[in-house]
Amino acid sequence: MKITSGPAIEKVGDLASILTNLASGDILFIDEIHRLNKMVEEILYPAMESGVLDIIIGKGPSARTIQLDLPPFTLIAATTRVALVSSPLRSRFSGGVFRLEFYSNEEIAKIVARSSKLLNIKFEEEALEEIAKRSRFTPRTANYFLKRVRDYAQVYKKNQENNGSENLSKKTVNEALAMLAIDEIGLNSSDRRFLEILIEKFNGGPVGLKTIGAAMSEEEATVEEVIEPYLIQLGLLQRSARGRIATNKAYEHLGFEIPID
Repeated sequence: MKITSGPAIEKVGDLASILTNLASGDILFIDEIHRLNKMVEEILYPAMESGVLDIIIGKGPSARTIQLDLPPFTLIAATTRVALVSSPLRSRFSGGVFRLEFYSNEEIAKIVARSSKLLNIKFEEEALEEIAKRSRFTPRTANYFLKRVRDYAQVYKKNQENNGSENLSKKTVNEALAMLAIDEIGLNSSDRRFLEILIEKFNGGPVGLKTIGAAMSEEEATVEEVIEPYLIQLGLLQRSARGRIATNKAYEHLGFEIPID
């Protein structure tokens, strides 16, 4: 299996080199395929449809095209911005286009348990579940929290507080994540600040993206792409044609009194 990413394939020659070095039956995985430039993308079309690579030799009137037969291979691509993948490229994935759902807390807990074994860290089951619950449904975030809890435990020797047990406790996880300002549902300080500004300064909304970005001193793209998605998933935020609106759940989580209409 050969693995690469859209940003790494800058020139047509880069993709041609990758394709010509594939062996029969190989799998080529391209991450962030939406970031392929158009010229590189067009080289993929005949490779995906006919298993050939079109190469232009020369320039001007003397230029000619030759075709190289490619060995049978499977192309798998991934993106978090499917709308940015051009329609011609998307339609050529004849095997199908699939949407992957977020991991459940139970699945994240299994991933954290495996990672803890690889890192030779012993945790109580409740501690692993607590890390999973705050991980924003993302294995990378869960593994990051796992390592930070380990660091905290090593510095403060928290493995000695559990009646001689080497297993790190839920209490240790709570203390370590509190130092990172991660609350019980995985919100960080920026998430909470967003909701607090929305509720305290704008009465819960609706308020426009540009306005709330200015109030936070954050770029609009950061607010829209980094902060808002998780809040929407948790049902703490609504997007409407009029702007952003804090839900009753957001008021409850932050301890604000729910307004009466």
